[in-house]
Amino acid sequence: MRKTLISIVGPTAIGKTSLSIEIAKAFETEIISCDSRQFYKEMSIGTAVPSKEELNEVKHHFIQNISIFEIYSVGKFEKEAIELIENKFKKYDILCLTGGSGLYQKAVLEGLDDFPKVNPEIRKKLNKRYNNNGIEDLQKQLKRLDPEYFKAVDTQNPHRLIRALEICLGTGKPFSYYLKQRKNYKRDFNSIKIGLTAGREIIYERIEKRVELMFDNGLLEEAKSLFKHKHLNALKTVGYKEIFDFIEGNISLEQAKSEIKKNTRRYAKRQLTWYRKEADIRWFQFDCDRNQIVEYINQNLPK
Repeated sequence: MRKTLISIVGPTAIGKTSLSIEIAKAFETEIISCDSRQFYKEMSIGTAVPSKEELNEVKHHFIQNISIFEIYSVGKFEKEAIELIENKFKKYDILCLTGGSGLYQKAVLEGLDDFPKVNPEIRKKLNKRYNNNGIEDLQKQLKRLDPEYFKAVDTQNPHRLIRALEICLGTGKPFSYYLKQRKNYKRDFNSIKIGLTAGREIIYERIEKRVELMFDNGLLEEAKSLFKHKHLNALKTVGYKEIFDFIEGNISLEQAKSEIKKNTRRYAKRQLTWYRKEADIRWFQFDCDRNQIVEYINQNLPK
């Protein structure tokens, strides 16, 4: 198999977008995004979608390709991404996969884990609890039933919490148990995993700067335009829900900004927890000479 998918991972704000563009240009290829926050047309500032200039440098796929009103699952993404990759491999020997959503990256590289079917009434009851009691009720239960997955999941995402809890409650086993049941899979391509990292202080500093830049670029106005749709799952995410709290008069704008920074830091920590489980990632410092990464890829391409 000469076809190779280069997967670029790392915590939010570390520089994955710029690195993926440099790698795609070095190997004259295209980029498949697996960042689930960047799929939506209506959301761009709060999800750090690549700029128009960046998108024009290299062909990107799965960037703002669906609407917040569409129901879109990781299973559907896997199917569409693999179809696209197989088609693109007719033209290219190398493709680039990038994004901060570990589950979506895993779906492309390894396939999804099999989960047993559970009584749909469980999800209905969990949704009702969320609407009545808020997200903390779900967080506490998941932390008790599956502390391992709780450390890795986006605890501010009710959709993810409810999905994990319905499996825990419906099967009597932790959600993380099923994540470990690997399919006997073999993709028809090789993969090389590249990780960007930095010390915690640097990661937090980069997050601070990114959030400030988002506000400078109009995040408040973007969130206001989406406020009437705040009940949609796509918008129950860091960067929007905090501003919705401000709009509703629950917190000040400065508090909203502070909460976005805090929750983004927590998200970065969960990303790193997820990636630490993958032993085959070759890590590089975020500010390293990009030629080092290109050289490493060249050395590990199939002959």
